[in-house]
Amino acid sequence: MARSYSVYDVFTDRKLAGNPLAVIFDGDDLSDDAMQAIAKEMNLSETVFVQASDNPAYTARIRIFTPGRELPFAGHPTVGTAIALAEQAHRNATIDLVSVLEENVGPVRCAVRLREGEASFAEFDLPRKSQQITMPLDKLGIANALSLNTTEIGFENHVPSLWSAGVPFLMVPVHDLGAAQRMDFDPQLWEATVPFVDGALASAYVYCRGGVNHVAKFHARMFASGMGIVEDPATGSAAAALSGAIHHFDRQTDGHHDLTIEQGVEMGRPSFIHLHMDVEGGAISNARIGGQAVRMASGTLDL
Repeated sequence: MARSYSVYDVFTDRKLAGNPLAVIFDGDDLSDDAMQAIAKEMNLSETVFVQASDNPAYTARIRIFTPGRELPFAGHPTVGTAIALAEQAHRNATIDLVSVLEENVGPVRCAVRLREGEASFAEFDLPRKSQQITMPLDKLGIANALSLNTTEIGFENHVPSLWSAGVPFLMVPVHDLGAAQRMDFDPQLWEATVPFVDGALASAYVYCRGGVNHVAKFHARMFASGMGIVEDPATGSAAAALSGAIHHFDRQTDGHHDLTIEQGVEMGRPSFIHLHMDVEGGAISNARIGGQAVRMASGTLDL
């Protein structure tokens, strides 16, 4: 059976940047093993399989696979798939629309903006607010796994911490941009040091203030050897988790906070993730992740 697919570069407005995503549009009759094998064959950080939802109010059900395992939720697959399905349904259109994608984490509401001749944009409400996971952390072990000194771990009152908005990440603040760019991730030392959360190794999300691009409020890198990802050029689920750490350590005031996170710079695939946070009564009342995406390729799988 021939199955149509497209590859999108996500969290960017130009091709060959951002984070590539494969979207398989005909995924209804594929087994879990088949989807995992296809994701491994694609060898991208994530591959999405679009299926029909049992709920007519939802645009589609999507399954998200890394080369190593299935994820309940991920940011760049949500943004990329929302755009891919909107562009497929409204070719060459200028339109704003809302879609709901059914993911394993639950329904995810997405707002999509299509503009003829421009890169499409989508943002989604976080299906879960970021929550801190309290577990003992070894600062020296973390520093060794990143090939940094312990004095380079942390800035201001930011310290290593575990957070999840559906997928757990060990947030590692580093002193400055130089440390973030100079670090060298050792997956063996990381696995020997950091905790497992819900049976999965916590991935590394290294961040600092500022960025190479003047619009960036934070610079980030993500490593997920447990998912089969050496380094990820853009990680929306990690940015979602970071929202909790930012609010916790920065003690944001009530109101709207608009932050741009750059990632993938060291890989030559710069990405820009838009994080919007609404704070009321000293707590995050709502948070959204958004970004642009461009179609890079389309074709068929002969399966």
